[in-house]
Amino acid sequence: MALRFYLQPLMATLFAVRDGLHDARSAKPAYFWSLLTDRAHRAERLHEGWKSISKVFVLAMMLDTVYQLLVLREFRPLETVFVAVALAMVPYLVFRGPVNRVARWLTRRRWSGSRRAA
Repeated sequence: MALRFYLQPLMATLFAVRDGLHDARSAKPAYFWSLLTDRAHRAERLHEGWKSISKVFVLAMMLDTVYQLLVLREFRPLETVFVAVALAMVPYLVFRGPVNRVARWLTRRRWSGSRRAA
C-alpha cells in the first residue's frame, strides 16, 4: 500500500502538467495565482481544476480507505480526506502554475529565436 504515496502525487502531477500546458496555449495566468487574485474568474477556475483533479482525489480517498480497513482495521474519515488532499490536490496546485509559466517562456523564447533567424 506504500505505492499510493508515489502513484497519487504522480497522477496529480501529470494532470497538472497537462492542464498547465493547456493554460499556456490558452494564454491563461498561473492557476494558483489566478485563484488568489482574479475574483471574476475564480469560480470558473476552481470548477475547471476540480473537474481535472476529481478522479485522482476520489482514487486517493478510495485507496486510503482500503489501506485503513486492511492495515488499521478501522476507518478514520478525517484522515482519509487529509491524505487525499495532501497526495492529490497539493501536487496539482504546486505544479500547474509553474508548468504554465515555463511553457509560455519556452514558447516565447522559441518564437523570438525563429524570428531572429528569419
